[in-house]
Amino acid sequence: MPEMPEVEGLAAFLATRLPGREITRAQIVAISALKTYDPPIDLLRGKVVRAVARHGKFLDIATGDEGDPLHLVFHLAKAGWLRWYDTVPATPVKPGRTPIALRVGLDDGSGFDLTEAGTKKSLAVYAVRSPGEVPGIARLGPDPLDPGFTRDALAGMLAGRRTQIKGVLRDQSVIAGIGNAYSDEILHVARLSPYALAANLTDAEIDTLYAATIDTLTDAVATASGKPPADLKDAKRRGMRVHGRRGEACPVCGDEVRSVFFADNSLEYCPTCQTGGKILADRRLSRLLK
Repeated sequence: MPEMPEVEGLAAFLATRLPGREITRAQIVAISALKTYDPPIDLLRGKVVRAVARHGKFLDIATGDEGDPLHLVFHLAKAGWLRWYDTVPATPVKPGRTPIALRVGLDDGSGFDLTEAGTKKSLAVYAVRSPGEVPGIARLGPDPLDPGFTRDALAGMLAGRRTQIKGVLRDQSVIAGIGNAYSDEILHVARLSPYALAANLTDAEIDTLYAATIDTLTDAVATASGKPPADLKDAKRRGMRVHGRRGEACPVCGDEVRSVFFADNSLEYCPTCQTGGKILADRRLSRLLK
């Protein structure tokens, strides 16, 4: 799943190509991806792009002027991606026969597709007058790389939360932009168990968690910066310390990276670095043994 660093990379890439360009085509190919109907997405045709922004994991392409704004907002979900073209293919796109959900063309012949792999379709596209009209954006918590996200602000978010820290980091209404992969990475750097209760963290652990969050995301954004969309996924995979590396050696201590599997994803951790050597139970096996 693209998370804040990759979406920031996409936003930076598009910000060098879209502003000043006129949208000549905005074709919804997978109708399930379009989550709004008023204003109609067809109104994007003829609009000039003003700016590109990121809100958590949402990308926001602002068009029109302040008196008549129209935003194309999208969330790539678990299996979505953006495919850029210097020249958009002339071949017609047929619904139901392609992973393409949306095709956008520009007046210089360039453009992009939003694609989604697999059968579970979660990619979401919105045409709105203001990004705040998108429910997922309206409920976002603070961005972890904003100046207002301080150590004390994080401590306030964690206070009284009797929930596992892994879930808190992934909760978009608490902190915007962190998903499954970077929460694994942050907790590994902080040497915290993913099952540690947020409310039970000591002041020293909060200090370490805050530093790990800022350092991990800052480094990931720097890695994504300047890369075209086609290279961002591989750059993310190469930068992972534990996420997606089950069975490999921890880069810190050499212990084996372990996984805990859930219904539709997994988490990865190092027992020596994070759980005092304890192997966390596999949730799938635990259910079978009940």
